This record gives sequence, C-alpha cells and structure tokens, in this order.
Amino acid sequence: MSNEEDVPVPETLVAGARAIVAARDTKTKTALAYKTARAWFQRKLAVGSTRLCGPMPDRPGRPDKPLLLPPRDMPKRKMGGAAGRIALIHSLAHIELNAVDLTWDLIGRFADVRLPRSYYDDWVRVGLEEAKHFSMLEDRLSRLDAAYGDMPAHDGLWEAAQDTGQDLAARLAIIPLVLEARGLDITPPMIEKARSLNDHETARCLEIIYRDEKNHVAFGAKWFRYLCDRQGIRPEPAFQQYVRRHFRGTLKPPFNDRARSEAGLTPGFYKPLAPLKG
Repeated sequence: MSNEEDVPVPETLVAGARAIVAARDTKTKTALAYKTARAWFQRKLAVGSTRLCGPMPDRPGRPDKPLLLPPRDMPKRKMGGAAGRIALIHSLAHIELNAVDLTWDLIGRFADVRLPRSYYDDWVRVGLEEAKHFSMLEDRLSRLDAAYGDMPAHDGLWEAAQDTGQDLAARLAIIPLVLEARGLDITPPMIEKARSLNDHETARCLEIIYRDEKNHVAFGAKWFRYLCDRQGIRPEPAFQQYVRRHFRGTLKPPFNDRARSEAGLTPGFYKPLAPLKG
C-alpha cells in the first residue's frame, strides 16, 4: 500500500509516466500519478525523453488479480441487486485503471514528437483525473465489502494502445475519440439507473467521471485537429481512416450527439462509421 509520501519525485515527466505505467500495485500507480502531476504543474519537471529514460513498457504493470479474459468470455452484467452493482463498479474501475495507463503512456511514448507544453498540461490533467476516478471507484467497492480484483476483467483496452504505438494521431483517434467518447454515450443511462436504485453514491461517482470525460474527449479532438492541421490534412476523413485501420468493431449508436459536439467531436467524424439502419 503506497501513498504519495512513499513514492519518489520523478526526474522528468517521461520518467514519471514510465514508472506509473510499470507499477503493479494500484495504490503505487495512483500515488505516482498524483506526485508526478503535482510536480509537473509546479513546474519542477522537464519533459525528458525515452532516449534517456528508456522505452515505455510494452504492457502495464498489473496486480495478480483480476484474472484477465478475452472480451467475448466476460460474464454479462446487470446493475440490479448487490452483486450486479458490485460487478458494474468493478468493471468501471478496470476501465479507469486502463485509462490511467493509456493516458500516461500517451504522455511518455510520444515525448520525442515536437509538441507545445500545453499538450502536456492537458494530458497530465487527464492522467491525474483518471487516477482519481480509479481511486474513487476502488473506495466505492470497499464500502460495498468488495475489492478490485475480486472478479475477472477483460484485456481489450490495452490491445488498442499496442496497435497505435507508433502514431500519435492514431492513438488520439482511438483512445479519446472512440473509447472515451463511448463513455459519453453510455454513462448518462448508468447514472439514471443508479439513481432509480437509490444508489446515490455510485451515481455521484459516475457524474464526476462523465463531467471529466467531456474534457478528455475535448482534449483529444483539440490535439487531433492540431496534428491534422500541422500535416495539412482534413480531420474528419483522417479520423475515419484511422478508425477503420486500428479499431476492431463498429461505432454503435445511439450516440450522445450533444455531449460529443460540446467536446468538439461533431457528427461528421463518427456518423459515417456507424452501421446503416434498415
């Protein structure tokens, strides 16, 4: 068990990102995220380089549990009842733990790309918020006499990262603009379901995650457009090309068009990728 005082201040932002992704213990991982983010925003860290710090890990560090299964082998979840509620929160905690690693990998893996400091300001904020989301859900499980690792989880999210490890624009297209944008579609119904079950603590957790996810998608759209502008290519067709190349599956409606548009992800990006009705 680690808290922020127990982990060292990293020498650079890249060194911090590398340590976060590599950490197996979830408390250590989140403590490192808090400390690295604080040092960055206090302007105590240079960006650094993977040439000096070493490459980012091929896979993130993970505790011995949960058992990781292919997505097709995962049991179906329903929110009704205590067991269903715990299963859903456990699944969300696993998603947020992956989001911690995906965000800090985004920071460290592409540090040799020429980018403004504000790029790192945005993604360090996201990395900090993802760590807070995981800790919040881990605490919620504890209050329900459960723990992260009690149930199996799937390994599909990191596979998406591995497939985009050489191309920052592709990574931005898939992680914030497909996977996090999906959270904008599915989280509001989960909030309403939690409220209908009088589970106001879980609803509050989901409200915080939903609020922050809007900003995460907005940062993805902002920096994806920035890279497209720098290359002189149109963002919408470029996004569609990246998704067809790197994302397994389809973008499934219904979409939360309002929240997506507020985050800068307008329907012209994703509607051409949705299956035709009829």
